[in-house]
Amino acid sequence: MTTVDKAELLDTCLLAGRIMIEGGSEMYRVDDTMARITNNAGVRGVALFTTPTGIVAGLNNEQYVQVRQIHQREIDLEKVSRVNQLSREFAAGELSLPELHHRLRALALHVPFFPMWLQIIGAGVLSATMMIIFTQQYDWFDIPTAAVAGIVGFLVSTYLSRLTNIRFVAELAGALALALVTLAACKVGWGLSPDNILIGAVMPMVPGVAITNSIRDMLAGHLLTGITRGMEAVLTACAIGFGIALVLPYF
Repeated sequence: MTTVDKAELLDTCLLAGRIMIEGGSEMYRVDDTMARITNNAGVRGVALFTTPTGIVAGLNNEQYVQVRQIHQREIDLEKVSRVNQLSREFAAGELSLPELHHRLRALALHVPFFPMWLQIIGAGVLSATMMIIFTQQYDWFDIPTAAVAGIVGFLVSTYLSRLTNIRFVAELAGALALALVTLAACKVGWGLSPDNILIGAVMPMVPGVAITNSIRDMLAGHLLTGITRGMEAVLTACAIGFGIALVLPYF
């Protein structure tokens, strides 16, 4: 392979890994996908060091290494699924290396999202159904209130996360907003049980996938990533709890 081929190969691997980490993928899956891309390109042996904030990759027995920083992370499994699909097409010979690189760059620039109105409906449905699951009762009077509170918390958290790079502020503000909605609803008689409403409304913000992935990474031997993601999930949960706790004395 020429030097240009090696550069393109490593750049393609790092781009795939960056997209997957930004989408919240488990780290073992990131390593596996990057290794498969190099193997399917005809290069045996790649040295990888992946963390939630950066990737280092180099070809064995070659004095050539590339590094990529990860500036943002979220839970977007659509990114992970698309990268896996492109990797499978490359393995099947349906894509060349330049085509794979081009498709990955297009994916990084134009990630498909569900429309906001559909995300809002999803947050409301999730809040209502999770309230039923956790309380084990069909509280028809509180179900609409839980849905509205969950939607408000989701919207506040989503838009604040786009405006600021400070971690955990969006989650705290979202939890505070849904708690205030619950308080107002109970005060005017639109809610009967604030505990039931809060249990359901907070669920769209709970970092369940992050907690699961941190445990999976630790079981796979990625101790640094598992501990880092686990701590991040714990701090996110603490921010959510603190936002709700600010309003609890007024119920």
